[in-house]
Amino acid sequence: MKHKLFVAASLFFGMSLAAQNADEQFIRKIADEVLINSQAYDNLRTLTKTIGARLAGSPQMYKAEDWGYRLLEKSGSDKVLKQRVMVPHWVRGGKDEATAILIGNKKKALQVIALGNSIGTGSKLLTAPVVLINNFDELEEKKDQLRGKIVFYNYQFNSRFIRTFEAYGDAAKYRSQGPSRAAKYGAIGVVVRSMSHSVDNVPHTGGTRYDSMYAKIPAVAVGLRDADWLAAELEKKAPVKISMKTNGHFLPDAEGNNIIGELKGTEFPDQYITIGGHLDSWDNCEGAHDDGAGITQTIEVLRTLKALGYQPRHTIRFVLFANEENGVRGGDKYAELAKARNEKHILAIESDAGGFTPRAFSINSNDAVFEKVKSWLPLIGPYGCNELVRGGGGTDIAPLKEQLGTPLCGFLPDSQRYFDIHHASTDTFESVNKRELELGAVNMAALVYLVDKYGL
Repeated sequence: MKHKLFVAASLFFGMSLAAQNADEQFIRKIADEVLINSQAYDNLRTLTKTIGARLAGSPQMYKAEDWGYRLLEKSGSDKVLKQRVMVPHWVRGGKDEATAILIGNKKKALQVIALGNSIGTGSKLLTAPVVLINNFDELEEKKDQLRGKIVFYNYQFNSRFIRTFEAYGDAAKYRSQGPSRAAKYGAIGVVVRSMSHSVDNVPHTGGTRYDSMYAKIPAVAVGLRDADWLAAELEKKAPVKISMKTNGHFLPDAEGNNIIGELKGTEFPDQYITIGGHLDSWDNCEGAHDDGAGITQTIEVLRTLKALGYQPRHTIRFVLFANEENGVRGGDKYAELAKARNEKHILAIESDAGGFTPRAFSINSNDAVFEKVKSWLPLIGPYGCNELVRGGGGTDIAPLKEQLGTPLCGFLPDSQRYFDIHHASTDTFESVNKRELELGAVNMAALVYLVDKYGL
């Protein structure tokens, strides 16, 4: 009996080693194909330099959709489809301006940009005294001082967070909730410190969400140097006014599309692995890291698997999501239709954290799935992602978990530079490193291969 157990164990161990060696060899082929023949960087150049900013509803959105459709076809999709979705159509409407006015009518121009989805000031300048608010607790303390004023939220990124997305998550509520919470107490405008820990003075936009219970008031983000200057002046207790002009407004919803490529599964064609990013960007930038990188990495995974002659067991979908920045309509529609069709989605992977050096994956799943993916780190780790963290996923794929219970995976490159340029005019093609972008595609393709081969 002991002899039989020994033989069985030896055979199993030998099979495991053989499988591991086969996986190592194929992932090495993936890496070689990407690092030698990748088209991701050139594709990103076209997306950012030929099409450029591509906010939902804009003419560039449609150009980006057509580009993505053609590129998925060219890269080897078995089929490509457009998934119709109505998207919000917010327009900036002109140049955003703000000036600080000090005692003696001394003036200083501030570097500002209107928050996405915010309303404009109308045909006239909006001018009012400014009240410094460092956090929401202070907002409540000063609520009786806010009527007819402009609130300046000077909440800073917490530098103690090593993972900068934690700092962003901590601070972003002042952008998303700040205008309505100030309007609740009669404020007529808001200035928000940009969601960044950079050292320049470039303002960062990003979406705000109005609470229907309160008036909609104009809101801008201000560059960090100007934020520091304004806070210092207000802390002197000297009166400061701000005069601001913005032009944002909504047009009727526009027809957009999720652009989807597929590689049909040979054994489980009705089970899906989704990998993707969002095709839209804010209107003030090229959207190279957010999320041109994720889009071109997604397409590169497709191109690489086809170039290697890989035939997946499950159907793999490569999704270029519409309208992540100011509505998440694309992600909602994708999950809604998947649920209506009773589709089985075994994993959804999103790249929406920039094109920087690969570091980790996040897994939002039960313990069994987490541990299974963790067991693959020795295979993926040599190419960058040698850590697995719990939670996360991505904005576009989150509805899949909400509606279908699908496990989620987020690709996590190094984040230290991401919020220097996030939602700012500096998010350009030139800020992306070719090698880092390609390594991201290697790690994503390796994970897709392992999930497809072994399931979850």
